[in-house]
Amino acid sequence: MEFSIWDTIIFVSYGLIIVTIGLWVSRGKGETSEAYFLAGKSLPWWAIGASLIAANISAEQFIGMSGSGFAIGLAIASYEWMAALTLLIVGKFFLPIFIEKKLYTIPEFVEVRYSTTLKSILAVFWICLFVFVNLTSVLYLGATALDTIMGDGSGEIFTYCIFGLALFAATYSLYGGLSAVAWTDVLQVTLLVAGGAVTTWIALSHVTESGGVLDGLAEVYEKAPEKFSMILDKGEIITPNNKDAWWDLPGLGY
Repeated sequence: MEFSIWDTIIFVSYGLIIVTIGLWVSRGKGETSEAYFLAGKSLPWWAIGASLIAANISAEQFIGMSGSGFAIGLAIASYEWMAALTLLIVGKFFLPIFIEKKLYTIPEFVEVRYSTTLKSILAVFWICLFVFVNLTSVLYLGATALDTIMGDGSGEIFTYCIFGLALFAATYSLYGGLSAVAWTDVLQVTLLVAGGAVTTWIALSHVTESGGVLDGLAEVYEKAPEKFSMILDKGEIITPNNKDAWWDLPGLGY
């Protein structure tokens, strides 16, 4: 795939806009934990909602879960159903208590409720989890996409892409805290949702000769109806590596 000069301009401009917004909104902010972790309680509800959605969309979804969707079907989205329910419970019952007690992180809550030692253990565990699991997978998938788009997919620029993505995210998020992350997420979630919708539209329009999106969706459903199941039964989906997908996403009746 050839990366044109216009692709480069758009790519670089997008990066500069995100970094500029992140640094701009975080200017003059206090250095208290409330200002860093809660953005001084100044964020409107729609910015908070957009940030929550954007924080859960990354290369893990666009690349990783897309591949899982091809192999397993829509059942892979069961993780997002669980996340939506959990967010509602936390927002309704737990978050007001945390705000009242001025607890801005889970380790702070553990320290108040139990002990400083347990807080330290939890903090170290979560740091290791994010560094070696979450960030590793997201950076790997993102770098794979960039290597395919900007390079030739051979891995020649793969390492540079990993460090570039890490540096890009750290440039504004570590400095600005939640305020920088939330306001940049407002722009990014718009592009992510719009880009996902456009990609889906283009893909479905190429399924049938008519070029219709609805015709493409009907064709997919006709050819692979089992991929539209949200709760799998044993033996319903056999992945390309001959594994029963039920073992990865077990149903409720077993």
